Order: sequence, then C-alpha cells, then structure tokens
Amino acid sequence: MSTALEPPKMMTEEIERSRILVVDDEQSMREFLSIMLSKAGFRVDTAENGEAAVALFSAGERYACVLTDLQMPGISGLDVLEASRAVDPAQQVIVITAHATPETAISAIKLGAYDYLIKPFKIDHARVVINRAIEKHALLSENLFLRSEVSGKAHATNIIGESEAIKGVFDLIARVAKTKTTILIHGESGTGKELVARAIHDSGPLSGPFVPLNCGAIPESLIESELFGYKKGAFTGAAQDRVGIIEAARGGTVFLDEIGELPLGAQVRLLRVLQEKKVKPVGGVEEVSVDCRVVAATNRDLRLEVKEGRFREDLFYRLSVIPIEIPPLRSRVGDIKLLLEHFLRQYAEEIGNPVEGISSEALKLLLDYGYPGNVRELQNIMERAVTLETSNMVSTEVLPALVVASASQSSSPSLDLDPAGVDLDEMLGVIESRLILQALERSKGVKTEAAKVLGISFRSFRYRLKKLGLSDDDDEASEAVSD
Repeated sequence: MSTALEPPKMMTEEIERSRILVVDDEQSMREFLSIMLSKAGFRVDTAENGEAAVALFSAGERYACVLTDLQMPGISGLDVLEASRAVDPAQQVIVITAHATPETAISAIKLGAYDYLIKPFKIDHARVVINRAIEKHALLSENLFLRSEVSGKAHATNIIGESEAIKGVFDLIARVAKTKTTILIHGESGTGKELVARAIHDSGPLSGPFVPLNCGAIPESLIESELFGYKKGAFTGAAQDRVGIIEAARGGTVFLDEIGELPLGAQVRLLRVLQEKKVKPVGGVEEVSVDCRVVAATNRDLRLEVKEGRFREDLFYRLSVIPIEIPPLRSRVGDIKLLLEHFLRQYAEEIGNPVEGISSEALKLLLDYGYPGNVRELQNIMERAVTLETSNMVSTEVLPALVVASASQSSSPSLDLDPAGVDLDEMLGVIESRLILQALERSKGVKTEAAKVLGISFRSFRYRLKKLGLSDDDDEASEAVSD
C-alpha cells in the first residue's frame, strides 16, 4: 500500500468519508496535524479538549478518523474514544501519547482504538496508520450499509434458541410488538438485550427508525443534550440546533440501554417525556411533541436501585409497564450447542477458515462451561477458536484457559492425607483454581469483583490467574464478558 496520505476512493460518499477530527490540548500539535492532513486533501476539524470533541459528536458530526491525545485535562482520550464508539462504531480512533506504556496501549486497543502513536512520531508511520484507519472506516461503513439494505427486518432471526426459556421471550416479543407500550428489558451482561429490543421494533407496525443509546457511555454532563437535543448557544460548543435521539426516533423506537446509569436529573426529564409525550431541548423554551416507543434495558436490579435512592420509583414503574426478563445461558443449556454451531458457521465464513465442526473433547468442555458472560462470551470464544484453529475441527488447544480449567470444578480433591503422601502444591493449586473460577462465575466474569469475593487485591488476583495458567493474553475473560 502506498504511504501517500490521501482519502481512499472506496465509497461514493467521498466528502463524508474523508473527514478527520484532531483532538489535542496543545495548539501546536493541532495546527501541525491540521496542516499535514489538509494538504493531503482531508477535511479537518479540531477540538482543543475532550469536552469539545464530545460536543461535536453530540451535535451530529461524524468522522472517518479521530486522532486524540490520550492525556488531557477533564475528559481524557479514552473518554473521547468511548464517546466516539457510542455514537458511531465505524469511526476509527487513533490515540496519541507521549507517555505510552504497554498497559495504556492495550487499554486503548481493548476499548476499540484502531491504533496509537507515540510522540514524537515519524510522519511516514503516521501516514500509514491514518491511511489504514480510514480504509477500515470505509469498509466498515460500506459493510454496515449493505448489511442493513440486504437484511431489512431480519434482526429477530439473530436470536437463536429452542429452549422453553427463550421461547417465552419469543412469545412476549410477538405480543408486545403490536403496541407502543413502554418496555423494560432486564438481563445479565451478554444475554442479548439489544437484539430483543430490535426484534420488538422490527416485528411491529412502527415505520420510523430504531435509535439506540448506551446511557452509560455518555458523560453525565452531556447525557441530557444527547437525549433531548439542544438549542444553539445553550453551552460552549453548541454552534447550532441539534435534535436529540428521542425526537430523532419519531415514529420509531428509542432504545435506552443501561438505563440504570442515567443521572437523577435526566431521570426527571425522561419521566416527563414519557408522561407528556413532549421534549424540551436544553436551552430551549418551547416543547416539541414526540411520538415514539421507548424500550429500556438494564442488568441492574432497579428495585434495589430505587430502594437505595439511585433510581426514581415513579420512572421505574413508568418504564416497566411490560417487563421482559432475558434468561441467562445457564438457564437455557439446551441452546448452547445450537449457538456453538451457528457461530462456528458464521466465523468460518467471515474469517475464511474452513473449520467444519467441533471435536468431541472440545464440545464436552464447551457444553459443561458456565458462561458467566452468556451468549456474548460464547460468541467471543467461537470467534477466537475459529481464528486460531489450524485443522478442520475446533480442538481443545484453541479454547480459552478458563473453559479448559472449568472442568476441574466438578471434581473436588480429597482433603484426606493419602498413605502414600500427596503433592501439596498440586492439591492447593486445584483448590485455588476452583475457587477462582467460582468467583469469576459469581461476578459474571468481572475480575475486579471476583477479587473482592476472594478478599484479595486485583493485582494479586491477576498474578494468581497467570500462575495457574488461567489468564488469556489474547482475550481476557473480564473483557470478553463485560457489558
């Protein structure tokens, strides 16, 4: 590939695909990158801090690539990254830092950054990284567009299962889809709450758009402008009127994921929207009528949140007119094999690796595993397995260490001293491994919570995982099963 920095000609929407945002609190760096990129033919916007960048996203601005400094006062580069992925997962983010360590680089990549540049960086290297990021954006955007055109209203088919537990969900989807009733979906991380919300929308009579928002991914200071929109001049960076997602979903469905993360102030305004069917933009005077279905989702116990004063009781009852409980995968074990086969076929085709099946040994481990991260974790495991497998059958060698080690949970070592003696280190290792796996399952794969369950520090927990061979360098369990 040429190192010449030029907008890729892979899409027809050339202007939109060639936009780049530079976010840096150093004026000299903003000016340098802006000049370099503008000379190459890109349309360049700049933001002097993270707050200004997020405000641009909230105002509806979208970019092929976002170059952001990692360490800035206020909203950091990682926050900019998260906000970018929340509004448009196709936007490619490159983080820039003068203080890079393997940990910060890995954190950025795991949060979805395309790559990172270390100051001072070589211009030729930066050109290559930016070119590749923009090409990836073009491919992702084209793929998402074609997929939506071809699949139409096929989202409901992505919910796979034949168990009685999931059939109950299918039945509820069919019944509530015909109405505009507010719905609250509850389920553990990775159970497919957004798939259910999309299925409700796609199966019903609403012709408007499906507009999702992750309430936990937007900074508290910006959540109200994201939900309700704002008027020009309402705050610094509000250069024009901007429609909020509730108004943008007129005639369709707005999906509020992680509703339990919504600040109390925004909860009050959302309650009024649900009751009055009107929304007032931030900085506005007049209310605007809105007509859309609201579907909310959470993995929290909202009744407990209400009891502890973190969630309004009136909003809880207004949202949960029809509650839908998504069963965890451990409650629908009969669906595990179906899901394994589905994702095997999917990734074999997508990756281009002709894996045809799963060996009996690997299948037994996969069927016996507890899946604290539910369907999302199972999907990640199969993507990893198909990617790494060199034969035509998924083997135990390509399964994560946690899956392989979980088999030891079913066999508890005897604590009676054998007449021939024991290997104390081996016995303690088995016991330690079993307790760690149980803690991970109880914490749904969140390592910091598992460490608390065991009464040890997170650093000690990570050390023990590595010592016991339970840590996966490529796809750690805590990230694989996070919400």
